[in-house]
Amino acid sequence: MFDCDLHTHSRFFHLSPAVGTAYDPFGVRLSLRVAHRRGLDGIAITNHDFFRPETITADTCLPGIEISTTAGHLLVVGPDPPTLTEPGELDPLAAVELAHDHGCAAIIAHPLRNSTLVDYDAPYDAIEVNGKHPEHRRQIESLAREHGLPIVGGSDAHFPFEVGRVSTRLDIDALTPTAVVEAIRDGRVEPTFRDGRVQRGLHRLYRVIHRGKGHL
Repeated sequence: MFDCDLHTHSRFFHLSPAVGTAYDPFGVRLSLRVAHRRGLDGIAITNHDFFRPETITADTCLPGIEISTTAGHLLVVGPDPPTLTEPGELDPLAAVELAHDHGCAAIIAHPLRNSTLVDYDAPYDAIEVNGKHPEHRRQIESLAREHGLPIVGGSDAHFPFEVGRVSTRLDIDALTPTAVVEAIRDGRVEPTFRDGRVQRGLHRLYRVIHRGKGHL
C-alpha cells in the first residue's frame, strides 16, 4: 500500500510555463519534503496545462498535468502525460482521449467547483475529493456511485505547506506511474483525510477565496 497526494502544483498560483522556471524543480523538492514529513509516499505534479519532465526530481514524484477543458479541470496522471495543452480548447471527451493515448488516468478534479465534467459522457477513470473542499465528500461519494467511478484524493496544493490535506491510498506493490494508473482504473484506491488546526484554518481561507472568485 502507498499513500500519495495526486494533485499538487510546483508553481505559485497559475503561472505559465514561461514564468518562474527557477522554482519549478525547487517547488517540487519542497513539496516532497513536506509530503514525507506527513507520512506520504509520494506526490503527483499536475501543473495547469503543462508538464515539464525536469520537475520529476525523485522516484516518489509522479508525472501529471491538469488540463483546463471547456467544462472544467481534468487531472491526468501517468507515465507520459501531455507536455502542453491550450486552456479551454479541449472538450472533456477529447481531453480524456488524450490522457488515455498517453497511458494516463483521467480524473475529474474538484467536481463541485467551477466544473460540469460530470455532465459529459466521457470515459473518466476516477473522481476527486479535493483538499480545498473536504466537506464535499458525501456529495462526491454520491456522484461516484451514480457514474461508477473510483474516488481519489488530492490536496490541490499550490504551496508546499498545503500538501497532504487529502491524499490517495493505493493498493499497489511498487510506486510507479504505471502501477498508479492501473490501481486507479481497477478501483484499488481510497481517499485519506488529515485534519488539524492548520488544516481547518486553510479550509476557512479557501472558502473565502473561492467565494470571491465566484467558484462556490
